Amino acid sequence: MLEEFGQDFWLANGPVVVVAGFRYPTRMAVIRLGGGSLFLWSPVALTGELREAVDALGEVRWLIAPNTLHDHFLTEWQRTYPTAALHAPPRLREQRKDLRFSGDLSDGSDAPWSGEIDYVVVDGNWITTEAVFFHARSRTILFTDLIQQFNPGWFKGWRSIIARLDGMVTSQPRVPRKFRYAFYARDRARAALRQIAAWPADQIVMAHGSPIKKDAQAVVRRAFEWLMPCHYGDACACHGNYT
Repeated sequence: MLEEFGQDFWLANGPVVVVAGFRYPTRMAVIRLGGGSLFLWSPVALTGELREAVDALGEVRWLIAPNTLHDHFLTEWQRTYPTAALHAPPRLREQRKDLRFSGDLSDGSDAPWSGEIDYVVVDGNWITTEAVFFHARSRTILFTDLIQQFNPGWFKGWRSIIARLDGMVTSQPRVPRKFRYAFYARDRARAALRQIAAWPADQIVMAHGSPIKKDAQAVVRRAFEWLMPCHYGDACACHGNYT
């Protein structure tokens, strides 16, 4: 049920959800912080077996909805762990008035988990606002929907054609075209990516794609070269001159 992915870092795969007829796998991450409390990223459907496995690791203190699309199972987690603090991008608070929010994911500088987990919000997108996280101990970046990679055959019929044209079915992780076209504030997205570039990451976890265990920054660089074609980061000679 829980698969160890790094030091104090576990993954759990949940059921498939259907959105507009497209089937999406679900995945969550469980991170144990220094004091023993648990940080749950993108919670999947809560089963008795999963609850038992999570409880064996520590106290659930943080429930994290990393973007405005991954909120399907929050109600059951909040009901089961009423003292856990729910954090999400600001737009989700507007969409889910049935949930109790403890804070907005807007600026990672003073987050309760800072020092162990960093994050940056990639906003300025019509489809979603996504917080990208970095767990320092396991050197892992967590992407929700901005980077995806589906295997050929996952989608069937006409949906497989749409998914291939969108860039969801691809040989390497990439940003689907619908998300690319939805960015209306690319300067803000570039600023967020420069922060991501500064993280000393080795691994990547995606909600929709196989985990990556090496060359994390190279993967991110390739995925976002359409936005920053001369590469990104302070080491780039043309840093700050993107068009």
